[in-house]
Amino acid sequence: MSGCSPSSPDGAIPPTATPSTPSGSASGPPAPAEGFWRPTGAPTTLASGLTAPWSVVPLDDGGALVSQRDDGSILELTASGDLREVGVVPDVVSGGESGLHGLAVWTDGDERWLYAYHGASDDNRVVRMPLTGEPGSLALGEPEVVIEGIARNSTHNGGRLAFGPDGMLYVTTGDAQDRTASQNPDSLNGKILRLTPEGRPAPGNPFGNEVYTLGHRNVQGIAWTSDGTMWASEFGQNTFDELNRIEPGVNYGWPIYEGMEDDDRYMDPVATWPTSDASPSGIAAVGDTVFMAGLRGERLWVIDTDAPGIADEPAAFLTGEQGRLRDVVASPDGSLWVLTNNTDGRGTPRAGDDLLLRVDIAPRG
Repeated sequence: MSGCSPSSPDGAIPPTATPSTPSGSASGPPAPAEGFWRPTGAPTTLASGLTAPWSVVPLDDGGALVSQRDDGSILELTASGDLREVGVVPDVVSGGESGLHGLAVWTDGDERWLYAYHGASDDNRVVRMPLTGEPGSLALGEPEVVIEGIARNSTHNGGRLAFGPDGMLYVTTGDAQDRTASQNPDSLNGKILRLTPEGRPAPGNPFGNEVYTLGHRNVQGIAWTSDGTMWASEFGQNTFDELNRIEPGVNYGWPIYEGMEDDDRYMDPVATWPTSDASPSGIAAVGDTVFMAGLRGERLWVIDTDAPGIADEPAAFLTGEQGRLRDVVASPDGSLWVLTNNTDGRGTPRAGDDLLLRVDIAPRG
């Protein structure tokens, strides 16, 4: 590996990177895709030696930013394949499943901001930091709070961030082991939140506050298919994990229901899985296909959508080949990038065990 590398704790394997050979230009976002898509060929490794990575954000120059949950660090994978530390998000307090989680990048004129969801000493919060410097030497400015006061616990912390087609910031939260919070529209927990980039409740939100949807246990992934439909992956308790179609103001039933119940008061998921087959995390959408990373299930689920539901039974790829999959994103080069997150099952990472993978995709034949 060339370039500088992040510092590692004693005994940790230092991160390394492998230059990628993208099949297309990464100078801008991919052209809009349509239809259904499938992985093709074996994955290739873009970066290795990561420790508890949680979120990856591709950059327009062909590089990416990666968050590491437990040490609060942000890593930059450069377009040439080097891996370096951009900085450490201040005041990250890790423990259990909490720490540094989702990332999102927002450009406003000449300014570029990195948003990060993280556990602090008393809560979960979203901060944003100026992202300065040129590719290969990016740096973080001082953080400012976007939203705070999201309850935290050892589990059920949510943590995914994404800017939607409407330019608003979407934030997923867990119930933080307080089931009553999910049904309370005045609580930030057990929700999908919708905010302006500055952190105010977005115009048109259904409850007049930050809340966009309620009745969630622990949403881990959000994405939009080509028709503008929003989808979310959600951890179940003991029986069913879920993929949900997201509509403003809708109640998704937790903790009254888990999985399908056919109750008009609540929205049923469009697909469910036994928790042993999924434990879903990040999702990506290309055309009308949703790709869902599975932790306990150790596979990439591929779901062809046909709103308001799905077109076919979900199909599994990468089954057991890479271990636990934490995040999947659509890259500007037209591929998928997948983060592994292999732990001992108690939230403790095996240092240097994780990878950032590149997976080619093609239209379904």
